[in-house]
Amino acid sequence: MGTARSRRIATVWVLISLTIAVFIGVMGRALYPTALTTSADAENVFILLSTNLLPPLIAGFVMAGILAATISSSDSYLLIAASAFAKNIYQGLFRKKASDREVLNISRLTLLLIAIVAIIIALDENSVIFTIVSFAWAGFGATFGPLMLFSLFWKRTTRAGAIAGMLGGAGMVFVWNLLVRPLGGIWDIYELLPAFIFSCLCIVVVSLLSPKPSQEIEREFEEVKAMGKK
Repeated sequence: MGTARSRRIATVWVLISLTIAVFIGVMGRALYPTALTTSADAENVFILLSTNLLPPLIAGFVMAGILAATISSSDSYLLIAASAFAKNIYQGLFRKKASDREVLNISRLTLLLIAIVAIIIALDENSVIFTIVSFAWAGFGATFGPLMLFSLFWKRTTRAGAIAGMLGGAGMVFVWNLLVRPLGGIWDIYELLPAFIFSCLCIVVVSLLSPKPSQEIEREFEEVKAMGKK
């Protein structure tokens, strides 16, 4: 399957899923305007519509689908986070000679700690899943988004610039969300935008101030770029 065809399929699927999500929200607001008065209640609109409009058996399948999608996503994120910390941070930075058994134990411990934090967040009845997810995606986007783009389109990107971009983007997400955005007014901007811009600036400035990549890396960059044009 070609890249262009894959891109079209992905775009069409995103449009369909987002359109249906918006339609469900609008329909829920129109049918039950008094039942969805808070942000936390609004997240249950799909469950409310299913239990009130569908036969019990069909509603049960729909509820099972929601639970299956939730479990499918959550277990993947938990495993990825735990393995990434154990392999890339613990073994990669602190104990390069750590045994496989030690890495496995650290991965299990990390998984347990993340699950405990998730349970604590879930116990808050006023917490809004959308707010938490949007903050998390802002962190992902500002940390890795600029780096991916610069790595693909600017061969002057250096290792130091990449690290500075990731740290700067991740830090700015917290700074903007906790310190700047509460000021309101023109500062009430989704933290992804300013953090993304700041990460880009960090990559450019630090890359220009640090030694340029080796000729081998630049040659590999040009080869990959030429392959992409074919």
